[in-house]
Amino acid sequence: MIVAIIVIAAVLLFTLAMGFRHQCLLKERAKLMRDAIRHRDFSFRLPTKGLLFGERALQEALNDMGQEIRKLVAHNEVEAWQRLTRVLTHEIMNATTPIQSISQAYLSHSGIKGTPYEEGIQAIHDTSMGLATFVDSYRKMTQLQEPVLNDMNLCAFCNSISALYPNLKWNIEVPENIFVNADENLLRQVFINLVKNAIEADAKTIGVKHIVASTTFRHDANAFNKLQISNDGHIIPDEVAREIFIPFFTTKQLGSGIGLSLSRQILMMQQLTLSLRENPISGYNVTFEIESDR
Repeated sequence: MIVAIIVIAAVLLFTLAMGFRHQCLLKERAKLMRDAIRHRDFSFRLPTKGLLFGERALQEALNDMGQEIRKLVAHNEVEAWQRLTRVLTHEIMNATTPIQSISQAYLSHSGIKGTPYEEGIQAIHDTSMGLATFVDSYRKMTQLQEPVLNDMNLCAFCNSISALYPNLKWNIEVPENIFVNADENLLRQVFINLVKNAIEADAKTIGVKHIVASTTFRHDANAFNKLQISNDGHIIPDEVAREIFIPFFTTKQLGSGIGLSLSRQILMMQQLTLSLRENPISGYNVTFEIESDR
């Protein structure tokens, strides 16, 4: 009888201890999610190991919800910057056009030629022309053609990109049966921009890996889900990482700050998203992710 009581007590204590440990685990997960949301990091994906089946389903739903919020935030940011850029380009063009005309008229005037004023007016004219040319080129670049979507073999596409850069080491982990519905020319423009940025950051190795990150796609083994594009170039500082998708933001002396914001816009037109992974995958310093938004 005493032995039975001891066994029952031991079982109860063990159950209580396991229950307490489990609750601590759930509390820690809740804290991690709260911190991620507070810092506007919606890329969190907490593990489901050790959870009961109901808790596991809830955690998976929360993980997917975080991804959807991240996509929505990115989409809204792109739309906001597009509207702002349209206004700015319009206002800049309106402001520079009369400056160009007036300065050109002064430069053509016989009373200005050969005087000390000519050099200053020429500088004003050249600066306004340069600004107008830059704005006009950006406007033309952002007036993108409508994508022509086709099912394309992702592995073959990645291999075609790697062939353009034979001096780089490529690690391509993309199954041959994966297809993505996209505009090949526009997608190539995005890839080339990412590789170009990597080269400028002294990268020697590019990694391309397709992963299945959501249960939504597990029913179709050939469906595109998420592509990770990594490189071993310079680490992107946190303060820069927060700004890299903002139009005109650049850390390069001769950079325009257009490439990544334009790449995100190109992909969004094809129901794809582009983001910078907070923690690069093992063996690399930078990881970008292209994910299906369908």
